[in-house]
Amino acid sequence: MKTRRTLAIVMTTLSLALLATAASAESSEEAKRLMKLRDAERYEVSTSHRATKAGAARVHIAAPVANVKKAVTDFKNYSKFIGKFDKSKVVGRDGKNTDVYLQVPILKGAAKVWAVVRFGPIKSVDGEEVLEGHMIKGNVSRLDAWWRIKEIDDENTQLNLELLIVSKLPVPGSVVTGEASYAADEAVIGSRDRSEKIWAAKKKKQKSAKQ
Repeated sequence: MKTRRTLAIVMTTLSLALLATAASAESSEEAKRLMKLRDAERYEVSTSHRATKAGAARVHIAAPVANVKKAVTDFKNYSKFIGKFDKSKVVGRDGKNTDVYLQVPILKGAAKVWAVVRFGPIKSVDGEEVLEGHMIKGNVSRLDAWWRIKEIDDENTQLNLELLIVSKLPVPGSVVTGEASYAADEAVIGSRDRSEKIWAAKKKKQKSAKQ
């Protein structure tokens, strides 16, 4: 009996180790692909809302995690470096939470989504830095955002953004998901450009100081 139990524990441990190795290899391949692509890659994510998937995008950023975290938490300036966002404004703070007013045009400008989104602090989850935002009021039924920041090495980062928008309009969920993917694409590209610009300026300043 004891031998069987020991064998079961060993097999479970090996299975978990193999799964972790496979996940790590997949993550590494994804990072290499994005680094070579030098553009955003769109995808969709199933959520608790069956009728609508989250629209998402990921990109490689040639800058450290710290720079990327600064960009994605620069809420008041989203509309300056994320082309898809018409307006962005911090409208309140409550402890570690930040309430941000966001406005995004959809359906080729035929309609606009606006929402006050409450962002919590960045948390470490399964090897990633995650920033979550959830709508507290707006003209849609639901708007959730998940920024996912993953360190590749000291000077390279992968950034993902997943956006779930549930419209009150009689629009197919697939159409809304497509709009969300487009917005996520614009957001990760804008954050990449901002992060890399700040990092390049910092490296230039450090180089000048050494001369």
